[in-house]
Amino acid sequence: MKNEFAEVWFYNQGWQAHQFQKDCWEAIAQGKSGILNAPTGYGKTFAIWFGVLQHFYSHNQDTLTSKSKKRKGPHTLWITPLRALSKEIHKATNQVSLDLDLEYQIELRTGDTNTAERQKQRKAPPHALITTPESVHLILATKAGQEYFSNLEFIIVDEWHELMGSKRGVLIELAISRIKTINPNLKIWGISATIGNLELAKEILLGQSNQGVLIQANINKEIQIQTVFPDSLEKFPWAGHLGIRLLDKVVDIIHQYRTTLIFTNTRSQAEIWYQQIISQYPEFAGLLAIHHGSLSDEVRMWVEEAIHEGKLKAVVCTSSLDLGVDFRPVDCVIQVGSPKGIARFLQRAGRSGHRPDATSIIYYVPTNSLEIIEGDSLKYAVENHIVESRIPYVRSFDVLIQYLMTLAVGDGFYADEVLQEIAQTHCFASISQEEFDQCMALLIHGGTSLQAYDDFHRLELVDGKYKVTNRRIAMRHRLSIGAIVSDLMMRVKFLSGKYLGSIEESFIAKLNLGDVFWFSGRQLELVQIIANDAIVKASEKKKGVVPSWMGGRFAISPDLGVAIRHSFNSIHKSKGISEEIAYLKPLFQEQKRLSALPKEDELLIEYIQTKYGNHIFFYPFDGKLVHEGMAQVIAYRLGKIKPATFSIASNEYGFELLSDTDYELDEDLLHELFNPAKLHQDINSGINVQELARRRFRDIAGIAGLVFQGFPGKQMKSKHLQANASLFFSVFSDYEPNNLLLREAYDEVFDFQLEEGRMQQAFNRIATHKIIFSKTNKLTPFSFPIFAESFREKYSNEDWQSRLEKVKMQLLNE
Repeated sequence: MKNEFAEVWFYNQGWQAHQFQKDCWEAIAQGKSGILNAPTGYGKTFAIWFGVLQHFYSHNQDTLTSKSKKRKGPHTLWITPLRALSKEIHKATNQVSLDLDLEYQIELRTGDTNTAERQKQRKAPPHALITTPESVHLILATKAGQEYFSNLEFIIVDEWHELMGSKRGVLIELAISRIKTINPNLKIWGISATIGNLELAKEILLGQSNQGVLIQANINKEIQIQTVFPDSLEKFPWAGHLGIRLLDKVVDIIHQYRTTLIFTNTRSQAEIWYQQIISQYPEFAGLLAIHHGSLSDEVRMWVEEAIHEGKLKAVVCTSSLDLGVDFRPVDCVIQVGSPKGIARFLQRAGRSGHRPDATSIIYYVPTNSLEIIEGDSLKYAVENHIVESRIPYVRSFDVLIQYLMTLAVGDGFYADEVLQEIAQTHCFASISQEEFDQCMALLIHGGTSLQAYDDFHRLELVDGKYKVTNRRIAMRHRLSIGAIVSDLMMRVKFLSGKYLGSIEESFIAKLNLGDVFWFSGRQLELVQIIANDAIVKASEKKKGVVPSWMGGRFAISPDLGVAIRHSFNSIHKSKGISEEIAYLKPLFQEQKRLSALPKEDELLIEYIQTKYGNHIFFYPFDGKLVHEGMAQVIAYRLGKIKPATFSIASNEYGFELLSDTDYELDEDLLHELFNPAKLHQDINSGINVQELARRRFRDIAGIAGLVFQGFPGKQMKSKHLQANASLFFSVFSDYEPNNLLLREAYDEVFDFQLEEGRMQQAFNRIATHKIIFSKTNKLTPFSFPIFAESFREKYSNEDWQSRLEKVKMQLLNE
């Protein structure tokens, strides 16, 4: 079937349509739903958009010719995870309407849309509304909000892989479950990057009963990965030490290309790299920018526009530029440090050569010598098409409670009808009547524990429908819609009132007035704190601290762990090895001389006695988060053999247990320590799971509306939020131990914080491995980076770097 709009527009552009675009147009014309998977830069937006246009003009001729017919709501809802991406989609689709002189109107509705514009969109809806998950729920929380979607034909969810692995994905599942009831003819399309579970992604988005199509672009985009090597190899590396030492080489790369994106894993790292480049290469002033999620919208929009227009030579950024915003001038990407995941690395690589047939060029800059091996691992993963799956949230009762409030604040809902709808979603497929009743009880009268408090009598039954009749409760709920949680953010402002961005309160709380810190690429002095505003002025002082953000902590993915362990097979070969393995040979030879070199199916454990105590080092290569939990379980099991107090340190490759107690270890005992049996029981016994759950509960309580986070500009302080949430946690623990939200807090600790599933897999795998036990009299190249982590903690208030250098020089001299 021809798509006339696409043919004309593509012809005028001088383009040829890809087969996957034609397949999408055909599927949409047949009334199908589905998922589109295609590389960045190949026209994914147009693959869906022209299908939507063709459908509209094929089915709505009478609406177009009759001026008297007024639309109740939009024809298409395009949902994106980022406001910047929404603007990008709006710009691209609007251009099509302009070029083809179409009446099809497209408008934006995000957190930036003012009240007057929103009201106009309600009274005179556009044909297409480009929006975010939170804004869809805000519409449902208004009177006649459900009627607004009664004529909706399409929901398109952009970057579905990104949303699916978060509670925002649950928001989308729930919104779609309601809109499908309002309009059973709804067609749902997702646009997704490559993930390991695309079929599941399709099933979650489309729902259990919808047999949609999966359209994959048969395009192998060439990716060129180049590892940046230091001039000399450090045999005793430590994390973060090497990155900035490669600054000159990074700048040489920047000079070779028109525009370069420099990706770092954390906002702190982005600030450091920006500061270092500008201070050592002042000629970059005006040509270098910084972009991360804590900067103001104004700053980020300026940077994005400047990249578009080719005005910038380089941008230091974080995952804030990961997603599909189209930057055609970018022809090079630099990844500083381990990308932690293969999919993330591929996504970032795809930002360069953002055109069909262009090669994506990505340079990998390791931050310590051992990290160089990941250059080999990433190449192996890309060649073998290894890519992570996204793990969806299930049984997120905090989001369900918020959603029920959203419906009640809007038009109200019938309980039985909503239960049937949500039971069709992936997230709540296993919900029981009893669990749903418990959610309802919490909203109607506060449940078992909170009945005495009027604030928790939120729903009333009016003519068979549950509604919110209290205006104050309704307003508070609308202000709290969403599932993005983080530490309380404080606004950073100049004395003039100019807004720069936001920083977590926990960081500002550690500063004294007059202290200097780096933010937004500027050296700032803290002048005063007024409510939630940190007032600053520019400073000429040369020394300042770099903010740390709690959100920047994530570990290597299971699939990257597999690829890293595979690389260890190559370190025993002498021929047919990568340049990374060849470069690291001296380090591996030193490791073998002092201790041993493990293979892919072996676990190395080292026992070293120093003046600091008895060190046991383990190298499972499973990522820092898994290692932290694993270390606590092993410490607990060792403590049962002989009581001891352990200090724990870990990195992505292994972990250390340090104590004053001397253990008699052998391979049989070590195998028993990694016995997968009773792992869950030992996690409960060896880790303070209750305290972890208490902290997790703060976010759950916020999403479920138990804790009000404050009005705009007057947010509650994080210590008060934590205290309030902690009070609920204690009440539920003491009087209602089966409370759904309490259970959810524990489940999330096990699933996402301790990653129990991954830990169980690691223990199962290690149970089949050969254990190499090595007693050595000094630190090894593998153990030194982990030792450095604990050293940093121990001497945090002293010059720990120079102390560590002395230890390293001592090892080298020996």
